[in-house]
Amino acid sequence: MLTKAISAVFGTKNERELKRMHKVVDKINALEPTISALSDDELRQKTDEFKSRHANGESLDKLLPEAFAVCREASKRVNGMRHYDVQLIGGMTLHEGKIAEMKTGEGKTLMATLAMYLNAISGKGVHVVTVNDYLAGRDAELNRGLFSFLGLTVGVIYSQQPPHEKFDAYRADITYGTNNEYGFDYLRDNMVFSKDEKKQRPLNYCIIDEIDSILIDEARTPLIISGQAEDSAHLYALINNIIPRLKKSDNEEDNKNNVAEDFWIDEKNRAIEISEKGYEKIEKFLIEVGELGEKESLYSPARLPLLAHVQAAIRAHHLFIKNVHYIISEDNEIVIVDENTGRTMPGRRWSEGLHQAVEAKEGVEIQAENQTMATTTFQNYFRLYDKLSGMTGTADTEAAEFKSTYDIDVVIIPTHRPIARVDLNDQIFLSKLGKYQGIIREIREITAKGAPVLVGTATIEASEELSYLLDQAGIKHNVLNAKQHEREAEIIAQAGRPSAVTIATNMAGRGTDIILGGNWQAEIEDLDALTDAQKSELQSQWQARNEAVKAAGGLHIIGSERHESRRIDNQLRGRAGRQGDPGQSRFFLSLEDDLMRIFAGDRVVSMMRAMGLKEDEAIEHKMVSRSIENAQGKVEARDFDARKSLLKYDDVANEQRKVIYGQRDDLLEEIDLQESIKAMHHEVYNALITQFVPVGSVDGQWNIDGLEDEIEDAFGYYMPINDWLDADRRLDEEGLRAKIIEFAITHYQKKRESMGEQNAARLERDFMLRNLDRHWKEHLTQMDQLRKGIHLRSYAQKNPEQEYKRESFDLFQSMLGAIKSDVVQDLARVHIATPEEIAQMEEERRRQAEMMRLHFEHNDMGLEGEIATDESRPRATQNVQRITVSLGGAVPSMPNLMPNGHANTNTNTSMDTNQSMTDVGDTAETQNTDDVFIPANINRNAPCPCGSGLKYKQCHGKI
Repeated sequence: MLTKAISAVFGTKNERELKRMHKVVDKINALEPTISALSDDELRQKTDEFKSRHANGESLDKLLPEAFAVCREASKRVNGMRHYDVQLIGGMTLHEGKIAEMKTGEGKTLMATLAMYLNAISGKGVHVVTVNDYLAGRDAELNRGLFSFLGLTVGVIYSQQPPHEKFDAYRADITYGTNNEYGFDYLRDNMVFSKDEKKQRPLNYCIIDEIDSILIDEARTPLIISGQAEDSAHLYALINNIIPRLKKSDNEEDNKNNVAEDFWIDEKNRAIEISEKGYEKIEKFLIEVGELGEKESLYSPARLPLLAHVQAAIRAHHLFIKNVHYIISEDNEIVIVDENTGRTMPGRRWSEGLHQAVEAKEGVEIQAENQTMATTTFQNYFRLYDKLSGMTGTADTEAAEFKSTYDIDVVIIPTHRPIARVDLNDQIFLSKLGKYQGIIREIREITAKGAPVLVGTATIEASEELSYLLDQAGIKHNVLNAKQHEREAEIIAQAGRPSAVTIATNMAGRGTDIILGGNWQAEIEDLDALTDAQKSELQSQWQARNEAVKAAGGLHIIGSERHESRRIDNQLRGRAGRQGDPGQSRFFLSLEDDLMRIFAGDRVVSMMRAMGLKEDEAIEHKMVSRSIENAQGKVEARDFDARKSLLKYDDVANEQRKVIYGQRDDLLEEIDLQESIKAMHHEVYNALITQFVPVGSVDGQWNIDGLEDEIEDAFGYYMPINDWLDADRRLDEEGLRAKIIEFAITHYQKKRESMGEQNAARLERDFMLRNLDRHWKEHLTQMDQLRKGIHLRSYAQKNPEQEYKRESFDLFQSMLGAIKSDVVQDLARVHIATPEEIAQMEEERRRQAEMMRLHFEHNDMGLEGEIATDESRPRATQNVQRITVSLGGAVPSMPNLMPNGHANTNTNTSMDTNQSMTDVGDTAETQNTDDVFIPANINRNAPCPCGSGLKYKQCHGKI
């Protein structure tokens, strides 16, 4: 009540914001006559003038009125479009780092050019983020002429783009791309071995189109670059055979009362639980097929991966549905469908074995799993920008989340013309079939008047069911879903023609307006060599169609079911009534819809059944509508909590990520690493000495023989510590430490001098980068495993979040120590080849090349020349006592310098199984076999020193 009273006196916060911005709009409009009088050259020179003024200290805020006036005038001259006052307000909102909620058809693309132009003046770059490559390319081309006229450059980034093109695109004043590509480029930039290989500049200013889709719907989707892990295809196929034998319980209560079948499904949280009976049945099967020992349990630590396979298989069979969550492509591959947009996402894969389980379920080829090499979330990536803004038609319902997570306010921009759309009451049916019959009746009624109809469905499956029924009813229509995405622009362009019927999954086609009467300009583009008279005739025909459709009531939206989020429903409604056009919307629901079945409650169902409705009869009732809204509110609150929880845990990893990426940047920037190397020697040797010579101890407590052996094993050279003690009986613990560390540093300095300064510096940087990357990769796997089981700490009355922070910090500290230890060991073991050894290696290389040719021609392992990963491989120093490097010419390729023989893997991207996916990256490095030194006593089961990732007996030691 108090809030309402205050708002009545002072206005809402949104009204106060709009009032403040209207004053600036008046200033911009006052400048219009002066700016309009400028010639094209004078207008173009304004950009250089703004850059100069900004460089001399004038803020962008002070430049805003004049810059907006210049951009508006340029748009009039180049594109024939003048920004409305409400678009000026939207541009100011974006510049201030806020979200502009602007209804469909109000010109968000044009509005954004104002903020892009102003912020590009700083020269630091503007990133524009769209939901797909099509929109990124389209918007870039739409605005390229405008920005070129104003003296600014435009770039577009996309997957598999040549490196030099992507580098140039990021150096443009304004860069367009998808959220995924920006995120993956950030991760890839933090895996490079030279600062010149980095693509992105420091993250300055970002405008996200459809910001709710990216920062809310995809917030739980981590971006992951991964390499191939161990192949477990046979296990997935084997476990897939178990699932049909398992029986599903109807509800959770059975499980609580110990009368459950083998498992039950929690549909609200998309989770599965296996009962004790189920575990026993699964264990019995695995023992029968030899995957589990007679006395082994799925609960045992060594068998937890097997348990994960089983859980993934059950989820694949019962929670992931064909034509809803995925489709099978023409290439016989599982392709994920985005549940929020209905679009397919080729190249992406679910992680944690889920994708492989779905492949096994559908009987397609099971591809290898991946191991995480680098990861972040959209939440943490976009918070790296100095200034973040966005635009959408539906943000107000999530305003609280935007504020709490990203510290961004939402400003609702008024429409240029009043909204004329009428939102009709929902109609609720008993069954899905009755609902579809009601939809068909509505379509007949609306199209008979000459109005177009857009039917929104939640899944591909629903769109195909409805399409079949429309065919049976003799109603012509177009279907737009993930299977017809190539025709998206064509179908959407003509969806506004009189009596046209279009079925679209969710928000497929989002970002493209449906024009009443059809898109006559798209029609012209499809026809060749039209005369001006023919074009004029087509426009006249469109004008007549446009008037006819308006007279029939405009575009009619039919929602075939409510989405879990009100925002998605509002997006569907928003396709009608653009720029003051007439339109209508109505949702058709049934008690069999997932939202009604899972969340609406028994009261609604009981009431409807008690009314004795027939299958094709519907009711409109406030109580039902209220129950649906309450159900949506529950789901939205649950999803918000899930995103908050994800962010809490990822914030821990994010702080560690910043440290590691900061260290990488320092390594790439630093010319001289000698001081860092010396510090590492001090730390590593001190830790090692303490194991054998405790701090503050006397000589009777020392284990000098053990210390000498450990130094020789770890660093590959002998240190005569006993001789020093024999020569100087007064040497105490502190003096001994100093002498050992001094000897170690001197030993390395001599080796360094023999390499030459330039070669040594490259070697040091490479060893440090590769060890950092390798341990970070292993650390991410450990963090992932820790997080999966951390919720169990609550059973011990411990706070899982606090436990995760504490243990992840311990893991991080251990990782940093291991990195330093491995760098010092690698540098100690590096060996400079003599001329005789170089000649021997040349001969060995020729022999190996012949062997490898035969190996690839007669590959009996089915590898077809692929490079396997080395994640489970022990450090090669356990078997190889040194790595031989030829420095006769240029330093060999860096993979050959690694004593550990670690090969770079193909980079993939994947995401967690809430919304998890994998995207094939665009870099693939293979190991160069130059300068491989094969020790005479190498174990045949040891990793091959060439770094291929194969065992020695399967590679260079193959017989």
